[in-house]
Amino acid sequence: MSAPFTNAAEFTVSEIAGAVKRTIEDEFGHVRVRGEISGFRGVHSSGHAYFTLKDENASIDAVVWKSSWPRLTFKPQEGMEVIATGRLTTFPRSSKYQIVIEQIEPAGAGALMALLEERRKKLAAEGLFAAERKRELPYLPEVVGVITSPTGAVIRDILHRISDRFPRHVLVWPVRVQGETSAPEVAAAIDGFNAMRPDGPIPRPDVLIVARGGGSIEDLWGFNEEVVVRAVASSRIPVISAVGHETDTTLCDYAADHRAPTPTAAAEAAVPVRIDLIGYVDELGSRQRQASRRIASNYRDRLRAASAGLPRPLDLVASARQRLDHAASNLAAALRHTGQRKRIAYERLAGRLSPNTLRSEVRNLRGRLTPVANSLQPAVVRIIDQRRQRLEAASKLLDAVSYRNILDRGFAVVTDSEDRIVKSAEQVQPGESLTVEVSVGKIGVTVGGAPAGRKRVKPPPGEGNQGSLF
Repeated sequence: MSAPFTNAAEFTVSEIAGAVKRTIEDEFGHVRVRGEISGFRGVHSSGHAYFTLKDENASIDAVVWKSSWPRLTFKPQEGMEVIATGRLTTFPRSSKYQIVIEQIEPAGAGALMALLEERRKKLAAEGLFAAERKRELPYLPEVVGVITSPTGAVIRDILHRISDRFPRHVLVWPVRVQGETSAPEVAAAIDGFNAMRPDGPIPRPDVLIVARGGGSIEDLWGFNEEVVVRAVASSRIPVISAVGHETDTTLCDYAADHRAPTPTAAAEAAVPVRIDLIGYVDELGSRQRQASRRIASNYRDRLRAASAGLPRPLDLVASARQRLDHAASNLAAALRHTGQRKRIAYERLAGRLSPNTLRSEVRNLRGRLTPVANSLQPAVVRIIDQRRQRLEAASKLLDAVSYRNILDRGFAVVTDSEDRIVKSAEQVQPGESLTVEVSVGKIGVTVGGAPAGRKRVKPPPGEGNQGSLF
């Protein structure tokens, strides 16, 4: 049976798919879609992200291209209600339409607060907000690092407050404090300050201030990003967080070592008041001087009380002085009496010490000594003769055993360069210098040919029966 006649146009599948794609893209070139994220499993190996936006009645496939992913202020999370901005298109191969997302934002402050609370719990569980991680701020830093926007009232307030309280060297690292690049710029600034060397051309700050003025939760969201929180928590330099007004709270405040309600309060926390410090030092100096005077007065009173019970110095030496005076007065008389006694004794002996008496005493002693000397002379001569005979016998024995007698018979003593006697042919090498000692004199020789002891050499005629030395 033939098909009924019709004048309807005929299209290929590709033509239909292309027409639908162009229609949808022309009609929905830029849309904002509100829905709940479902099926998000992270970024694909290609760098793209795929998930679904749904509500209670319908769903739509969504894709974030690799080039758009880094620019997202908020990253997709499973179950999060968001408002996605992008364009609708189709995927002809499966006849499906999808939204290509260029930006994502939470659907209302409630969603942001829920996301913030979830992130806070996650980071707190990692210990990034623990009190034991926080460090004391330096009392008087030499250099203060400020991370904020270079324009606006925040940096002017901080610089003015530091200048009023205690002028210090301030380094400003300019960053964006709002928008897509705010979080990575703040994290990079913290890491950059920490990378400086204390002795480098630009000194490393002793304390950091991360500051921003007030704003909505969306405006402050960059300071709730994990990259900023982790950079603050890992900073080796103490960090003061001054983001927003007193009622504003960000995750950066939890991770910082000190949270200031305002940027001005951060400057006050960073440096003390110079006038107050000078006054405090003056007060300590005054108290120290008063204490020194009190201590000196106390010791003076104690010394006076102790000196009252001590005898006078003149009384201590009076008795010794009196004994000295008495001894001095008796010394001259004692010397005179002693001289007189010695003179009398000398005079008594002077008569007995005439030359004739001494000569007579010498003759008497000589007469007594001469017989003794005459009797001892033969004994001394005998002892000397005995010692001479023993010495001559020992000398003859020494000559008998001396190696010199052997040298006289034609033998020789060979020594090396270190004056060691050569006893074996293995001790010498060809070319080595030796000394040959004969009966009269010494001869220097050099070893030649093969080592001695391995080949016997026949002695030349006329040299007797003595063998070769080598």
